[in-house]
Amino acid sequence: MAGNTGAKFLTGLLVGASMLAGVAVGEARAQDTIKVGILHSLSGTMAISETTLKDVMLMLIEEQNKKGGLLGKKLEAVVVDPASDWPLFAEKARELISVHKVAATFGCWTSVSRKSVLPVFEELNSILFYPVQYEGEESSRNVFYTGAAPNQQAIPAVDYLAKEEGVQRWVLAGTDYVYPRTTNKILETYLKDKGVAAADIMINYTPFGHSDWQSIVAEIKKFGSAGKKTAVVSTINGDANVPFYKELANQGIKAEDIPVVAFSVGEEELAGIDTAPLVGHLAAWNYFMSNETAVNKEFIKQWQTFIKNPKRVTNDPMEAHYIGFNMWVKAVEKAGTIAPDAVIDSLVGVAVPNLTGGMSAMMPNHHITKPVLIGEVQADGQFDTVWSTPGLVVGDEWSDFLPDSKDLISDWRKPMSCGNFNVKTGKCGGKS
Repeated sequence: MAGNTGAKFLTGLLVGASMLAGVAVGEARAQDTIKVGILHSLSGTMAISETTLKDVMLMLIEEQNKKGGLLGKKLEAVVVDPASDWPLFAEKARELISVHKVAATFGCWTSVSRKSVLPVFEELNSILFYPVQYEGEESSRNVFYTGAAPNQQAIPAVDYLAKEEGVQRWVLAGTDYVYPRTTNKILETYLKDKGVAAADIMINYTPFGHSDWQSIVAEIKKFGSAGKKTAVVSTINGDANVPFYKELANQGIKAEDIPVVAFSVGEEELAGIDTAPLVGHLAAWNYFMSNETAVNKEFIKQWQTFIKNPKRVTNDPMEAHYIGFNMWVKAVEKAGTIAPDAVIDSLVGVAVPNLTGGMSAMMPNHHITKPVLIGEVQADGQFDTVWSTPGLVVGDEWSDFLPDSKDLISDWRKPMSCGNFNVKTGKCGGKS
């Protein structure tokens, strides 16, 4: 019996040692890759826009691995689906950081999803690259905003309509959440500062996925019949855009009568739908697929090869991920580590090519420099650029047109390291 017990004990030790060795090998293998989080809705109302961003991240990661990876390790994508559910974004962000130990995350589209995950990234000290135009009024040490701030999209679009189209009456139409509401608050103040009367500004909000536009479009048509040139500034997001433009056409509203300038309708949203109702309407972005630069042509070729579809389009938020990803790679190489604090400090000042033909730089406020373009929708779902800024515009995180933020600046470099420094009081208001 004693010999039996000794054999069992020895076997147990061997099994235990084997299990520990297995764990050690598993951990070693896990450390052989650098994990990159992809946090985009693959289902729900925002999937129409966000699925492509997941795919372009997979392409960028694959391309980087072909170059030898990063710091001598392969990159590994970790994809989750927050399903257009804003609280679920926070849960999935926590999973990416705490469970999967990602080095950085690329994700979110709507501002409500970004607001949902922001406390998680700050609490766990991880890095988020946010690739979509937004309302500003935020600057977090843990977030890098590669999409447009209002002064890189909304305000130039309004200036274009006023100067080039002679617009005097304004419909500010948006989906009912933080981005449209804050952007329209900025635009309303901006227009009134320019002398536009309150009676010449109509503001309307609809829920996500809104489909019955008949009465709202009728109101827009009536508002535009007052003898003054009228335009719609659209912050309508997601799949609600399709029935909105159809209803404009149903009621005989043409682009030359009441032009719509959209901030969330790009090539991807136009792909696969009847573009006839949209021809002549406008969009304000920082990138269009139709740009005739060598770097853009190469990007399009890579994308269509990767996705195995020569008809697939590119769009502005894809370019933002292209810029953000390349900035992250460069900052990690500069820091020599994926440790968040070192990478965050290294990112400021990094410059990489954009797809429009220039270099975009990460500024101390964690926003990037971008050109601003106004494009006209063509029958093939592409945009003809009708106006652009002469150079790159620095993203303004705090609007000059809101009383609570006009005196604020952000600078995450030491010693200031503050996201909302008040230039009048000389004090930092908090973390972001």
